[in-house]
Amino acid sequence: MLSILIPVKDYDCHTLIEELHRQGEACGFPYEIIVGEDGTSQGNLGLNMAAEILPNCRRVIRQENIGRANIRNLLALEACQPYIVFIDCDAVIEKDDFLVSYAAALKWHDVVCGGLYHAGSMPDKHCALRFRYEKKADKRRDAATRNMTPYAEFTTFNFAIKRELFLSIFFNSSISRYGYEDVLFGKELERRGASILHIDNRLLHNGIESNDIYLAKVEQALVTLSCIRELVGETPLLRAVIKLENWHAKGLFLFMWRLFRRAMRHNLLGCRPSLFLLNVYKLGYFVNIAK
Repeated sequence: MLSILIPVKDYDCHTLIEELHRQGEACGFPYEIIVGEDGTSQGNLGLNMAAEILPNCRRVIRQENIGRANIRNLLALEACQPYIVFIDCDAVIEKDDFLVSYAAALKWHDVVCGGLYHAGSMPDKHCALRFRYEKKADKRRDAATRNMTPYAEFTTFNFAIKRELFLSIFFNSSISRYGYEDVLFGKELERRGASILHIDNRLLHNGIESNDIYLAKVEQALVTLSCIRELVGETPLLRAVIKLENWHAKGLFLFMWRLFRRAMRHNLLGCRPSLFLLNVYKLGYFVNIAK
């Protein structure tokens, strides 16, 4: 019934594989686990050997990194079951009925999103930026809140979908950099009127990067966004850009951003980063590259 797909690059997710296998063996319906090594270095290919040793598990190995969208598309093509579950490799399962919950919900809906959450304590002071951002976002990640705007809350971290539906859409293969493939996919689901349900089948997100790595990913995502014309006015940041244009304040804002850019980066890379400054920085960075 379920094909469980895990894209990974240079990350040890053997514990995740083993827990999924344990639940799969106990669930009573057909399942498979496919791990997609997307450009993993030779030295790290041994980390997830569980995917080759355990029954109903296998690996797809790509020597060259093909990107987040393309590796997911490839795994979906490899899948054999009618429903697929995508899970990020830095997830931790803390529910014994994780797979069973998805199987039950998929009987009535085309897409089911399980959600995510984060640990209560910061792993390291140098990870404060991502940690603070995610903990604030966690406050609106309960299933009831996500179901208020189900398509806008779609994320790739932890979701299940009818394989046939996914193969009729695919993730946008032109997105090779980090960011926004989930937003585009959610919009296409909405356009098609696909039935989507958010449930409390959350996974713990264990991949909190250091401030410098996270800020680089934010900048990379903004470069991606600047190339996606279909999303004009569809995200809070793009709506803020439109407001600046309507107020004829875009030039002044960009001047001030450039003036204080270094100071903002100093704060964001420090131990007490401001989420307000993160939003200002993102807006200015986008205006700077998209002008």
